[in-house]
Amino acid sequence: MATIRFGFRRLNFHLLRRSFLLLKLTAFVIAVLLFCEFLIYYLVIVWCNWPEIKTPAHDSERETLEPVLKAMFLADTHLLGEVRGHWLDKLRREWQMERAFQTALWLLRPEVVFILGDIFDEGKWSSPQAWADDVERFQKMFRHPPHVQLKVVVGNHDIGFHYQMSTYRIKRFEKIFNPERLFSWKGINFVMVNSIALEGDGCNICSEAEAELIEISHKLNCSLKQEQHSRRCEDGQPLPASAPVLLQHFPLYRRSDANCSGDDAAPPEERGIPFRERYDALSREASQKLLWWLRPRLVLSGHTHSACEVLHGAGIPELSVPSFSWRNRNNPSFIMGSMTPMDYALAKCYLPCEDTVLITYCGAAGFLVVRILVHFGLLASPSPFGWKLLRKFKTR
Repeated sequence: MATIRFGFRRLNFHLLRRSFLLLKLTAFVIAVLLFCEFLIYYLVIVWCNWPEIKTPAHDSERETLEPVLKAMFLADTHLLGEVRGHWLDKLRREWQMERAFQTALWLLRPEVVFILGDIFDEGKWSSPQAWADDVERFQKMFRHPPHVQLKVVVGNHDIGFHYQMSTYRIKRFEKIFNPERLFSWKGINFVMVNSIALEGDGCNICSEAEAELIEISHKLNCSLKQEQHSRRCEDGQPLPASAPVLLQHFPLYRRSDANCSGDDAAPPEERGIPFRERYDALSREASQKLLWWLRPRLVLSGHTHSACEVLHGAGIPELSVPSFSWRNRNNPSFIMGSMTPMDYALAKCYLPCEDTVLITYCGAAGFLVVRILVHFGLLASPSPFGWKLLRKFKTR
């Protein structure tokens, strides 16, 4: 009888020990998932800060109290559709972008967010039902409180390149996203351009786009009193007297990314590849028209998926914003802009590197395997070996 009781106690001890091990391993797995899929975004983005604008006042002792607009700029989210990409890849990338965006909204509190095109990956050919599904997912991922404005610029993956672009696709896009080309807030003018329509071949869509830009140019000139004697300036509400910020998907014409540098620039082997006009960048002619018509103080663009800073004409800076999707980059980022009517300051906020997450998961998986093998006696415990090394180190 005593032997039977001892056997039961031993069995219960082993069952309790295995249950305790299972509980510890489950808690470990949950902790790793919580870190890699949630906490890591807070731990990385919390280090991002809005750049400061310091504009001395007349007494040189105070700073002007001009209202500062906090704007976020991101590009090329490329939400996968029903044709391209594995469902697991879609689920993973969309979860990453949603967590990054929602964390940035909570920590940084921007007033307006601009997405510089290629919102979707398959908008150029998606069916009405697939389009509706993609839009629903986008609105869930990039949900935002009412006091935050979200502005979207059209990209080639949203409506197709020039040869694929149609009035139907443009109207479908503009039905969801406000089609306004000129947006003013806190005395700052933003011009949002459909760069796919700047082909220069005289097509109906292209002609309408150019006519819109010429009209915006007149309004901006009136605000800066460069056409104060024109009859056009007598109609409508005047714009703030501020040179605009130009937002578009295609970058302005440049030969290549050869002069680009930084951690998020194009890989060195790709930087010297020549850009094709109207495909990798706007044509030289279209770029000159935009700079002449709008005379922007800053240009922000996407499309290349990599960062680059370029100076155009009389020193007009352009910043290419890297892709916001981990599908396109190992180290996505976005731009934070502090803006006033006369000045601006930009900073870059990097998101968690894909490699960091993968290394964490691999390390956790290795630890689990070792722990299980040690428990079942298939591998000697590393603890005694570690204690021996520690004792030897202490005795020296």
